[in-house]
Amino acid sequence: MIPSMLPKLSLKRPALIGVVHLLPLPGSPRWGGCMREVIDHAVADAQAFVRGGADALVIENFGDVPFTAARVPAETVAAMSRVGSVLQAAALEIPFGYNVLRNDARSGLGLAAATGGEFIRVNVHTGAMVTDQGVIQGQAFETIRARNHLCPEVAVWADVHVKHAQPLGGGRLADAAEDTLKRGLADALIISGTATGQSVDVDDLRLTRQTCPDAMLLVGSGASESTAKRLLAFADGLIVGTAVKRDGVLAHPVDPQRVAGLRAAMDSADS
Repeated sequence: MIPSMLPKLSLKRPALIGVVHLLPLPGSPRWGGCMREVIDHAVADAQAFVRGGADALVIENFGDVPFTAARVPAETVAAMSRVGSVLQAAALEIPFGYNVLRNDARSGLGLAAATGGEFIRVNVHTGAMVTDQGVIQGQAFETIRARNHLCPEVAVWADVHVKHAQPLGGGRLADAAEDTLKRGLADALIISGTATGQSVDVDDLRLTRQTCPDAMLLVGSGASESTAKRLLAFADGLIVGTAVKRDGVLAHPVDPQRVAGLRAAMDSADS
């Protein structure tokens, strides 16, 4: 079955995908003690993305540092489910999905199945990466089988040489991308810079596009109005968070005018 997320972002225009950075959730060191505050913050950012012209949203437990390389705690899944249910009920009319940090694809699938999410982002789907959580190994075997029996319509978006990490054993990014697509059966590939908000190497995008010409290829960090045109020469869409926050500051709320500015730059690049 072809996951439903692909036709919904089937490139009538380049996809603008907004990241809803959740405040710290219950159990995390910086948890503020109020789930209503977490929900209100998430809804406000989601609505700002919609007003600015985003095509989809990624819900991410960004505030839960330090992250685990293993399965996240039950309270994290419960909190993210509550946020996802509220966003689903808000009738935002654009699809959403989950990135359960650092690499909990199984919980992401459960969340998508339970709340109507249409995709998950997986930071390490194939291969192995050295990260600040230690060595993380891809679990494509388990993830794809779990998806197929739990929620076969949910797409798997997979990072290639994900940010805040280095590939164990080296190797070319384009080769890793081909393995992620053809051997890991990812539905979309994500290429990022070295860290949150850092620009992507355009040569990496170009080589990935040449190696995987039919892949859905997304930029995972560092996109902005000024870089949109050259990134979209090779990519099908941009995943954005920091660049569309007020004043471009990560800790600030999403600014719908900055979202609209990026949307306009993307549309201009596509014309």
